[in-house]
Amino acid sequence: MRKLFISILALLALVGCDNKRGTFLETVQSQNDHKSTVSKLIKLIKDENLTYFETIDHQANARKVGMDLKPESVVVFGNPRMGTVLMNCNPSMGLELPLKILVSTDYEGVTTLTYTNPEYWSLKHNIKDKNCLNILIKAKGALKELSQKAAQK
Repeated sequence: MRKLFISILALLALVGCDNKRGTFLETVQSQNDHKSTVSKLIKLIKDENLTYFETIDHQANARKVGMDLKPESVVVFGNPRMGTVLMNCNPSMGLELPLKILVSTDYEGVTTLTYTNPEYWSLKHNIKDKNCLNILIKAKGALKELSQKAAQK
């Protein structure tokens, strides 16, 4: 019985490692390579008059410590006007802001854009204010639109 239990735990651990998408994550497949997707996303952010903060290159950081990682970058950006309202609703929203979109490329060369669905934050941070809920809905639409546009050829 103990061996069966250990085998089931090992199987669950392996399945969990292969899970590419969580319940509150949205993923869009890109028609472009990693570098082009990141560049296009940054341009779209700037064109929308959003504040571009930085791009974190996880692959470059892995190389610095002698490790390999497929291309993986986090593009950090936001709208301080909307973010400030959200943080006034609940200061813990500062954990989610600024916004982030992960651009990653898997072992088959498929590049995707992944972001957290902002509607999840209403649950995680107990947001009940109607104005803040409307901002989260707008943020969801903006993240979806940016990801879809950056994914197009």
